[in-house]
Amino acid sequence: MSITLLRTLVAVADRGSFASAADQVCVTHAAVGQQMKRLESQLRVDLFDRSQKSPQLNATGWALIPKARDVLHAYDTMLEGVVGEARLYGELSLGAMPSTIGGLVPQSIKRLIRTFPDLHIRVVPGLADDLIEQVERSGLDTAILSVPDSIPHQLTWHLVAKEPLVLITAPDIHETDPVEILQTQPFIRHARQTAAGKLVDQWLSEKNITVRPTMEMDSLETLANMVSYNLGVSVVPNLCVPDPTFERLRKIPLGPHAPFRELGLLTRADSPKTKLIERLVEEVRQTSGQAPHVDPPLRD
Repeated sequence: MSITLLRTLVAVADRGSFASAADQVCVTHAAVGQQMKRLESQLRVDLFDRSQKSPQLNATGWALIPKARDVLHAYDTMLEGVVGEARLYGELSLGAMPSTIGGLVPQSIKRLIRTFPDLHIRVVPGLADDLIEQVERSGLDTAILSVPDSIPHQLTWHLVAKEPLVLITAPDIHETDPVEILQTQPFIRHARQTAAGKLVDQWLSEKNITVRPTMEMDSLETLANMVSYNLGVSVVPNLCVPDPTFERLRKIPLGPHAPFRELGLLTRADSPKTKLIERLVEEVRQTSGQAPHVDPPLRD
């Protein structure tokens, strides 16, 4: 029995299907099926109910999952305390909100692999709620996202950057008063269910500013593209590491007491890759330009 087979088995349990597990362990759907048949053959027991179109773990399979996790944890941590920075190699799965992928994530990864070239990093884009769920069930080692409304007790959140809200406009708008601009220009709203969208709506309400919404965008990247074509203006977090499109926009401060979006890395408190994730936190803080931050990790 190999560690690879157990890792794939746990991935099937975490992701719910062979197809989704294939994405996590970076093999084909067919390879997952072959690996699971090989594991069943080695153990001489059925682990899946194959009476349905998509095989599902049976009672024996589910009973094996906690033991498989224990074996994987022991394997992943067996060198800790023996050879120094033991976990600064291998694979790291990193979830990331789309707004961080244009600059913050790649630059932070570049810093990390410059020091530890043997790392293999898998980046998974996603929205905050989905990323939190994947970290909770160990589908991801860590994720960079806005601070959640609540942090489950088994998770730890490391603050890495604060991004104040700013008004963004196309370069050919020359007005400087943010209130005047918001009241006279079409407004492009960031999706209201996102952390940034909620923050913006709260600020507009507190300032009693009435806007004229003409569009609503799910991602900051799409929103910035629309603003760059002068289709409207918006209020968004001032990205600490902007992509080229965002960099070219006018960014007008909202005053000294403007609210800000908090970005951080979320991980399981019992992660076997804690040392590697802590090093990633350091690199993200350096990349964001907010390295002096010393706030402790947050947990409920």
